[in-house]
Amino acid sequence: QLRLVESGGALVQPGGSLRLSCAASGFTLEYYVVGWFRQAPGKEREGVSCISSTTSSTYYADSVKGRFTISRDNAKNTVYLQMPNLQPKDTAVYYCNMGTTGGRWSDYWGQGTQVTVSS
Repeated sequence: QLRLVESGGALVQPGGSLRLSCAASGFTLEYYVVGWFRQAPGKEREGVSCISSTTSSTYYADSVKGRFTISRDNAKNTVYLQMPNLQPKDTAVYYCNMGTTGGRWSDYWGQGTQVTVSS
């Protein structure tokens, strides 16, 4: 069964940092585009960042560009999201997802990982 599992979320103070992990089980994540998304309380889910499958080209939403960094470690079958200098506006449940052969994101979402930034 194909599965992505998010981890690394925590409660941090403003200015703190976290590294989120998106680990694949049962398949090779290297061959898929992977995206990070987040959903804040009372808001719709939004795209944060994504990374391509071949050249590892990266893309970022305006809200995080210049702050967050997405990367792959193919040996660990994992995609990361490095989040330094976190601010309260970054508080959300963070999800990862994979692109499909149909050219869209998978319909199957995991539980996500909670990031809370508060003083």
